[in-house]
Amino acid sequence: MAVLTKVCQMQFMPVLKSAVPLVKSTITVGSPGILNFGSVIQCQTVRKFATSRIVRADRISHVARRSKQATPETAFTMGKAAVAGAGAAGLGTLCYYGLGLSNAPGVIEKQYMWPQYVVDRIKTTYMYVGGSVVIAVAAAAATLRSPAMMNIFASGNLVANLLLFGALTGSSILVRSLPYEPGFGPKQICWAGFASLVGAMLAPLSFYGGPVLIRAAWYTAGIVGGLSTIAICAPSEQFLRMAGPLAIGSGLVLASGLGAMFLPPTTLFGASLHSFFMYGGLILFSGMLLFNTQKITKVAETLPPDYRGGPVYDPINLSMSVFMDIVNIFLRLVVMTGSSKNK
Repeated sequence: MAVLTKVCQMQFMPVLKSAVPLVKSTITVGSPGILNFGSVIQCQTVRKFATSRIVRADRISHVARRSKQATPETAFTMGKAAVAGAGAAGLGTLCYYGLGLSNAPGVIEKQYMWPQYVVDRIKTTYMYVGGSVVIAVAAAAATLRSPAMMNIFASGNLVANLLLFGALTGSSILVRSLPYEPGFGPKQICWAGFASLVGAMLAPLSFYGGPVLIRAAWYTAGIVGGLSTIAICAPSEQFLRMAGPLAIGSGLVLASGLGAMFLPPTTLFGASLHSFFMYGGLILFSGMLLFNTQKITKVAETLPPDYRGGPVYDPINLSMSVFMDIVNIFLRLVVMTGSSKNK
């Protein structure tokens, strides 16, 4: 019987090893000398193998090795790749809507059916956008000529920055709360003060140098022009559906900006926050520019003519949103251009 058992083991073991590569235990012989196949071979299934402790430990060690290999430069590389992908998507969208491949009519087709007051509203709004840019540039130039003002806006003190941010937020709320009246009144005065404050806060960007600022300004003009073209070629409500994702993105960018104030970019987590605040913010405000551009045309179309006692079209409030989108895009492009120049 022992000889028969040995022969059976020699005959069955090669077949079992080739058919079942994962064997937890070997073949045993029962007490009567009969082969016991009941719990002899316990083959692990794919699911059990994937969730086993050995594989889980190997995965954890692999992730740990990859995290140690990741450097702060990796976060900025991923941010640049995200911006490049967003730029390619924007170019494809421009080609799609610009060639008229969409069945829905865009703003550029609807403009021929607009009454004159809609055209006047849109022109007035973009006149305020241009006026905001001019006032901000003039205020930045005046701040550069005053050492006392530069000490205030370029101090880098946390308390001073919080006070400036509070003043900017308060002036924005004040401008938006005032009723709009044509001409030059209290709302226009507060609007000019708001644009001047924004320009003064941008004055410390002059430390990057004139060539960097000029290049960033050209980049900003190209991005704003391209996005505006997409907005007028696309269906009139295409980008108005992005309100929810843009609100979520704004919260994430704000949170990353607050975290980046306390964490240096030399660490991996700090570099990730800085990268998301810069590159993610550039993508976010580009999307907000699309949203606000179509919002201007939508409000100008749907709001009835200005009658006494009815809702009044407010071009200043609408222009402030577009102006702040342009400022945030320009700010990030200056930092990116200056950082690439220093390398």
